[in-house]
Amino acid sequence: MQQQSGSKRLKHSRYISGFDGIRTIAVIGVIVYHLLPYSLKGGYLGVPIFFVVSGYLITDLLLQEYEQNGSIDIWAFYGRRMKRLYPALVTMVLTTAAYITLFQRSLFVNLKSIIWTNLLYVYNWWEIGHGQSYFDRFNGESPFTHLWSLSIEGQFYLFWPLILIALLYVFHQRKTIFYLVIGVAVLSAIAMAVLYDPANTNRVYYGTDTRMFAILLGVGLAFMWPATKLKTELPDQARRALNITGAVSLILIVILFFKLSGETSFTYRGGMFIFTLLSTVLVATVAHPAGVMNQVLTNRLFDWVGKRSYGIYLYQFPIMIFYEARVTNIAAHPVLNALIETILILVVSDLSYRYLESPTRHYHYHELPQLVKNCFSRQSQYGWKRWVAIPAVMVTLIALYGAAAAPNHLPAKDNALQNHIQRNQKTVTKDNEAVLSKQKTAQKKAAKPKTAASKYAKVKLTSKQRSVAKDYDLTKTQLLTAKNMPVTAIGDSVMVDVSTDLRQVFPNTYVMAKVGRQVWQAPSEIHGLEAKGALSQNVLINLGTNGPMTTQQINDVIHAIGPKRHIFWVTTHVPTRNWETQTNTTIHEASKRFSNVTVIDWHGLSADHKSWFYNDNVHPNPTGNRYFTALVAKHMTD
Repeated sequence: MQQQSGSKRLKHSRYISGFDGIRTIAVIGVIVYHLLPYSLKGGYLGVPIFFVVSGYLITDLLLQEYEQNGSIDIWAFYGRRMKRLYPALVTMVLTTAAYITLFQRSLFVNLKSIIWTNLLYVYNWWEIGHGQSYFDRFNGESPFTHLWSLSIEGQFYLFWPLILIALLYVFHQRKTIFYLVIGVAVLSAIAMAVLYDPANTNRVYYGTDTRMFAILLGVGLAFMWPATKLKTELPDQARRALNITGAVSLILIVILFFKLSGETSFTYRGGMFIFTLLSTVLVATVAHPAGVMNQVLTNRLFDWVGKRSYGIYLYQFPIMIFYEARVTNIAAHPVLNALIETILILVVSDLSYRYLESPTRHYHYHELPQLVKNCFSRQSQYGWKRWVAIPAVMVTLIALYGAAAAPNHLPAKDNALQNHIQRNQKTVTKDNEAVLSKQKTAQKKAAKPKTAASKYAKVKLTSKQRSVAKDYDLTKTQLLTAKNMPVTAIGDSVMVDVSTDLRQVFPNTYVMAKVGRQVWQAPSEIHGLEAKGALSQNVLINLGTNGPMTTQQINDVIHAIGPKRHIFWVTTHVPTRNWETQTNTTIHEASKRFSNVTVIDWHGLSADHKSWFYNDNVHPNPTGNRYFTALVAKHMTD
């Protein structure tokens, strides 16, 4: 994610301006994906592009140094990398930690571990066991999540020069090392495919071993495509082939930005590797001085963004998450809010580039004690700039206090919603088997909505049934119809939240709901339910809270359930996320394509009733649960 710089010891080197264009494309993909994930579902693939560029440039510079000087100054390399990367990283981590400590305690958990793992560049491994899915955009999204990739790059910078020296010592031919590196890259891609678990992508998404193939493809390219040894002139036919190859790779990369979702198995079983190969081809064509791709990707805008791409990537998540926590109705104006967030990211990144990253890149840190002394001297040459030290010290102290005070989990008394969901999760899991055994009997007693009124006309309600009917504003016919209706409820934390109320009205409901579940995970769950006989004729679905929903994804869910079952799909109430409108539009459109899909418009009913929800304005509170359940019951029994 950073602008690379060569060693001053190199006599011959090339600055390839087109790489700023590649970085710009990559960072635009990542930013748009995070701001408007439904618009560019493959934008997360900007990260493998960064990896390829890093692998290529770092290796090419190290090989140049080795050839020109007969050795590689590892300590000088480490010094350059630290100066380039560490000041902004430390600033972002400590400032974000201080903000969380003061203003957003909901993100306070594990702050100490998050800080030290980031500063030691091992955060990606910590996230595998402790972090949420990269694609779960709702459940306490962390402002540090994106730093997993910087940890992988940090590990690469630490170990690769040592490994490279060893390889150059053992093998004297570049071709041999090239084959070895590419072989390891292929093994890394195979590891991603083998270790991929659709229920939990953290292991393959964050793991150094499963993501290293992108860096290694760039490394391999450096051995066979050295920037300073490429011919400046090529025969016309070869030049045309080079240009066509570069243009095609760029076009395919853009297409995959729109098509390759991070929530499909193909992505991890070959798709991401194919994308990375295309990125490697693009890097190669831009690096070649005889081609046109370098000029195509060189302009003032790309130069400006490319040089600030490290800061843009670094500061994006804190700005987005803190902004969206304050502007609670993001869904009302998703594009406008995305534009505001983008401007904030660019402004902060530019300030960081001008006043932090550029000055510290060339600073001699052995002069730091003298700098501190000069800052507090009456005759200080730094003038007003010295007063920056005061807020910097304060931010650092607050961040350190936060790290020391942060718990490893939220105290139970501080999170009523979490406690409610945890209790419901245990209850529904415990009672599901009993419900399953009763559903067959209930199916025989069930009446179709059209004939229910006559069937239940003479039935007298018990006092408990009358109480339930009053609580949920149901007629006798609606209540008795629901009582004998077998239902399979599939959903996320909202479904878990409302499950107790649902079973008050629909006692024969098998609940398959889980915190953090997204729509792309549902088909495999549905097949599992069908295999065990737990998929009833009436399927209630509430998905869309945790991420955007594409037409293909909702089609997959509907096809998995089958045309003979009646599907009741509840619209999403998630005003704090920009995909609310898109997700609900997708649900409504699906009901027009499939005759067995009925929309239950929870969003429409609840839009102006903030008092029905917990503080997150997404999960219904006890009042909201009654209205939710009443709405579902009326649609399913009429």
